[in-house]
Amino acid sequence: MSDFRRSHRVQWWRLEGVIDEDTRYEAVRSRDARFDGEFFFAVETTGIYCRPSCPAVTPRRRNVRFYPTAAAAQSAGFRACRRCRPDAAPGSAEWNVRADVVGRAMRMIKDGVVDREGVGGLAVRLGYSARQVQRQLTAEVGAGPVALARAQRAHTARVLLQTTTLPVTEIAFAAGFASVRQFNDTIRAVYAATPSELRAAAPRGVPAVRRVAAPSAGIPLRLAHRGPYQSTAVFDQFAREAIRGVEEVEGARGHRTYRRTLRLPYGTAVVAVDERPGRAASRPSTHGHRGGWLDARLHLTDPRDLPSAVQRLRRLFDLDADPYAVDERLAADPRLAPLVAARPGLRSPGAADPDEFAVRAVVGWGRAEELVHRYGKVLDSPYGTLTHVFPEPAVLVEAEPHGTPGALATALADGTLRLDAGADRDDAYDALLALPGMDPRVAAVIRTRALGDPDVAPPGPDVPDAWRPWRSYALQHLRTAGEPVPGEQEDHRS
Repeated sequence: MSDFRRSHRVQWWRLEGVIDEDTRYEAVRSRDARFDGEFFFAVETTGIYCRPSCPAVTPRRRNVRFYPTAAAAQSAGFRACRRCRPDAAPGSAEWNVRADVVGRAMRMIKDGVVDREGVGGLAVRLGYSARQVQRQLTAEVGAGPVALARAQRAHTARVLLQTTTLPVTEIAFAAGFASVRQFNDTIRAVYAATPSELRAAAPRGVPAVRRVAAPSAGIPLRLAHRGPYQSTAVFDQFAREAIRGVEEVEGARGHRTYRRTLRLPYGTAVVAVDERPGRAASRPSTHGHRGGWLDARLHLTDPRDLPSAVQRLRRLFDLDADPYAVDERLAADPRLAPLVAARPGLRSPGAADPDEFAVRAVVGWGRAEELVHRYGKVLDSPYGTLTHVFPEPAVLVEAEPHGTPGALATALADGTLRLDAGADRDDAYDALLALPGMDPRVAAVIRTRALGDPDVAPPGPDVPDAWRPWRSYALQHLRTAGEPVPGEQEDHRS
């Protein structure tokens, strides 16, 4: 994590997630959008909580309270602001960076683990007792796993209410609520409105959405990010890596659409994300760059998969990154400074399906296409050139049991190797290296992309410590600029 961030009006020190409240209030007073999602503030006199960039009149300092998560503000009895919609802010970069139990828990909760498996299932995956998980989350983020999952369910419900015409009862269960009564009570508590009122208040401007008849027809979303975003570089990379039948990139450069199939907990999906021209050139203003979004549309066979699909896309496009912290550290290096200046906000893409990415990295691009068309699940209805879902590890174990690919598929299928959102990165990396025939360079690529580790360097070459804790981003700058990347094979496509 970055130790220091600076703007014209705000000096931001982040040390183990601790920020003094005067600094937070200055960010609120200057409506600095760089900190949206990093913390939330609530106003005791109104009972409402907001994101730092809320355009409303700045409240007096004595009336303001600060919270690390929207769930913590909700648990304290505050309602979401209808003007700035704090639940739609980009996620905190901290949870993607941190490798400890709290960071892993936050990633899994966002992926819907509590809704599907309960707090007990979350605890088992983390290797802690439910009480320990509750205690650590409450101490660090101001809310336990149930409250955090509740906040996410409320956000999912709002999206479905305002972007589809699904019946309210279907939305309640699709968002993960156990009953319609629980759904109604939560919506009233979080938004101070009934579901019908929330639906009637659907925004017509920002974001502008067209209501669709059902999620199967596509749910339109805007995936928020903070700061500048180099969409051209990301779409260029995805175009090079696309596996026919599973992925496609079409359109003129600067106006492309990336589509792919996904296997999700309850069904399958086809997701589409549009390139947004002009975002890369943006520079921070006095109050910081306000960030932006990527337009997406999700075609789900089961609407309960909406939260998981959104989180997969956020990890794939690295939308919760903190470009200010990354750019500040890397720009201090003479070699990287001109690259950062040329591409502020460059992201380090992740993986939509970590297991799939690991197999692709091991077998190579050409062989991956072969596996798709021989063993992949065929979609009920083709979507353009998208015809298959990548074969899951259990299928590959039976079909291709030999060599490193077979050992990898076996480890993924039996749980010896976990690459999900809550996996321990060090344990997973050790398990990868233990596979027979595993190339350490490929293992490093899997750690970077499948596990979303922001600080990975290839084995062997001397990568400067000055690039820590953002070595993955440093190498991405070199790669994007066409400069030699230490330890990377020139023909490596994943």
